[in-house]
Amino acid sequence: MSETSDKLESIREQKRTEIKSEMGETTDETGTTAGSPDEPIHIRSPDHFNEVLESHDVVLTDFHADWCGPCKMLAPIVEELAAETDATMAKVDVDELQQLAQQHRVQGVPTMILFVDGEVAERIVGVREKSDIRRLLEREGAA
Repeated sequence: MSETSDKLESIREQKRTEIKSEMGETTDETGTTAGSPDEPIHIRSPDHFNEVLESHDVVLTDFHADWCGPCKMLAPIVEELAAETDATMAKVDVDELQQLAQQHRVQGVPTMILFVDGEVAERIVGVREKSDIRRLLEREGAA
């Protein structure tokens, strides 16, 4: 019976690691979450979005669309900030997740919403300079 329990626990731990990896989280040797992901997390569903907000203190969410020129200009800035800051970057495709965009009152793209401890702290509509976004993150202690 103990061998079965050990196998089950091993499978559960492997699954937890896979889920954290999908969410962009890494763990250290003690098994605790280590910082924020170095790449933006592509949100797959409203539940996934809620998991990301619950798992990270500071989340800058880029609501974008593939057809949007300004969104394409903003994409490399979001990627760089993911690698350079302690903030977690999330990307929401408004065409795929219309309900999530409506829930957060996104009326134009790109729209970035900064969440701190799961609550909206700031909303930015349009493209901004990397330095402006970095200052915003610094103000929240995530740069």
